Amino acid sequence: MNIQTPARHRATLSAAHTAPSTAQSVWLVAEREIGSKLRSKAFVISTVILVLGALALVIWGGFSAATASGTPVAVTGDAQQYVQDREGLDVAEAADRAEAEQLVRDGEVDAAVVADPSSPVGFAVLAESNAPVQLLLTLAELPPVELLDPDDTNPGLRYLVAIGFGAVFLLAASMFGGTIAQSVVEEKQTRVVELLISAVPARALLAGKVIGNTILAMAQILLLAAVAVIGLSVTGQVTLVQGIGGPLAWFAVFFLFGFILLAALFAAAAAMVSRQEDIGATTTPLTFIVMAPYFLVIFFNDNPLVLAIMSYVPFSAPVGMPMRLFLGEAQWWEPLLSLVILLATCVAAILVGAKIYQNSLLRMGARVKLREALGA
Repeated sequence: MNIQTPARHRATLSAAHTAPSTAQSVWLVAEREIGSKLRSKAFVISTVILVLGALALVIWGGFSAATASGTPVAVTGDAQQYVQDREGLDVAEAADRAEAEQLVRDGEVDAAVVADPSSPVGFAVLAESNAPVQLLLTLAELPPVELLDPDDTNPGLRYLVAIGFGAVFLLAASMFGGTIAQSVVEEKQTRVVELLISAVPARALLAGKVIGNTILAMAQILLLAAVAVIGLSVTGQVTLVQGIGGPLAWFAVFFLFGFILLAALFAAAAAMVSRQEDIGATTTPLTFIVMAPYFLVIFFNDNPLVLAIMSYVPFSAPVGMPMRLFLGEAQWWEPLLSLVILLATCVAAILVGAKIYQNSLLRMGARVKLREALGA
């Protein structure tokens, strides 16, 4: 018969009473991950620099677009009718031909437009050595052009938005995915994981790490989105804000589940090794998966077929689908279907990652093979 002393009995009851539930264990681990990051000066400083850099870039780009002037041109009074209502010109008035010539020689304007009765078109262009091509094209009489399949998106803006979505996904996923991997290996290398496992289940430990880093990553994403909206609004780019608002919201939703998928895989891959030097051996394939959407969206941002494929592949959907929504190439149901595929893949990745993590976490020494990690 097992007879306990009153003191031991009270200790057993106290331990049972204070043992945290699975949800509490997950949140304790998540708080630990968040707290360690927020106490890191490197993380705080890098976040501040990232936000300030993004704000400066958005404001500078907005003001540049708003205040961009055309080709500086001097125009005499008798030649005003030739440049009237012409876009892309920054016109400076000149009293006569001599003053217009002087402005050109002094470099204050790129060229001058003066009346010339002997010219077939009634005016002449004065330039120092070469006439500005943009001015000649502006003054040329061109036939009306009717586009059968017009592209409503500016190519430069398309490229910038592609870089924005791709770079934010790459930086956030790489930084926080690498942080999770280093944290897992550091805990194994210092044997801290043995203490953690004695207090919380392995699955709760994995879930806490994923949730904690996901909260931090999402906070950065939302902060950058707010910076972009505020910067564009301050610089008067209201039309662009309205056009990019929806895609930004979808990007945040897709990034949330895409990051959870990647975070679970990064933690599982890191659990298969016991030294910091060996992290690359198991996480390199994941690094390539994170980098692929960035390069694909930059090189193929004008290719509808590649973007359509990207928007349904779970690892690239957080970049491909918002890009298609911004370009107006996606139907209303497509982001919903893509999100369902991403959610299903996310659940599968979590189950597989949890199995690898649980089977590899307490194994020290040589790298655990994938077949062994997936075994019972």
